[in-house]
Amino acid sequence: MKPTIRDVAKKANVSVATVSRVLNNQDGYSEKTKEKVLEAIKELGYKPNAIARGLANKSTQTIGVLVPDVSTMFLSKILNGIEITAHKKDYSVIICNTGILGERIIDYLNILSEKRVDGLIIVSLPMKNEYHEAISSMNVPCILVSTMSYRYQLPYVKVDDRQAAYNATQFLIERGHKKIAMISGTKDEFIAGKSRVDGYIDALRDYGLSIDESLIKYGDFSYRSGIKCMEELLEEGIEKFTAIFAASDDMAVGALSMAYQRGIKIPDELSIIGYDNTQIAEMSIPPLTTVAQPFYEMGEKAAEKLVHMIESKGKAENIIMPHYIQERSTVKEVK
Repeated sequence: MKPTIRDVAKKANVSVATVSRVLNNQDGYSEKTKEKVLEAIKELGYKPNAIARGLANKSTQTIGVLVPDVSTMFLSKILNGIEITAHKKDYSVIICNTGILGERIIDYLNILSEKRVDGLIIVSLPMKNEYHEAISSMNVPCILVSTMSYRYQLPYVKVDDRQAAYNATQFLIERGHKKIAMISGTKDEFIAGKSRVDGYIDALRDYGLSIDESLIKYGDFSYRSGIKCMEELLEEGIEKFTAIFAASDDMAVGALSMAYQRGIKIPDELSIIGYDNTQIAEMSIPPLTTVAQPFYEMGEKAAEKLVHMIESKGKAENIIMPHYIQERSTVKEVK
């Protein structure tokens, strides 16, 4: 059987209340008594129940993190940043995989509420009214990562997607490309979908290039949708474009795969730039030039900000993280 708080009290020859006060860093005992209690805890291997402690000090030292798909490479880096930073600050992390469309968000918010988490981090999910109502009812701080909400003023940590997409398109234009196609993410998703298309269009307009709507194909950020969108672009005719900007590395690698199947040489016959700088960009053949997001640092900043909000009862400022173009081997300069 697992040792209980009563076992600790008996071994240290103190009351259960004294053990509880030591565990929760409260006053009312001598340094000698504290040493006896801590020694008894160590000898017995006692592990206090976090929920029970939370009822006493109104904190469970636990953070809930909601993500749409834990298998996605960029999410794994963000989660790593969150978990390591939280651990350094003595917080545990509960990760909830809500599904790509967020179909399990409400269920998980209810579970996290029952577990009395001290705060929430929501990663790459749109904020809907029902989610916001559930979060508000929990009365705990919440911060968004790689997403944001205009309607609900929740603090966020993210890259400026529109500017980053602009810079990716600009990178191609400044290397001589005038006919640039785009493989976009979800059409109706305004955070990483619409904003990246807007950045692409802004760059074309600023450089006086024509915008051909038939060269914008919509996927869902996945590898398979990259293959499908590339097939659709090739149906338009390879002569209509010399470069492609893909709104995720997964889609860019899907396009690379389809180009290989069709015998199109990258970058000699067609240039491709991705978005994210996940590990797949380094592993692709040829290695993918892409927009780099600092995913680990985004998770790190979010955890730091959330802990500050929890412990200070204060607010957090929004953070726009830096991005840059990671050059590899899929973009060729044209004359």
